[in-house]
Amino acid sequence: MSDNHGNTPAAWSAVAVALLGFVVGSVGMMLEPISWPVFWAGVVITAASAVVFLVMSKMGLHGSDH
Repeated sequence: MSDNHGNTPAAWSAVAVALLGFVVGSVGMMLEPISWPVFWAGVVITAASAVVFLVMSKMGLHGSDH
């Protein structure tokens, strides 16, 4: 297990983006009638969180600072 236990800027940013994606997708599902474009936008945003994590990790923002 890593020393930082996920407490890095890369991990927190990825979680924030994923949370935003889940919220957008959930709003799309709650609309009447269901808004599939909004739902799929949420799915894309959620998938983008992996890209955010990888990019920030490559920038050195996922290393152990303590």
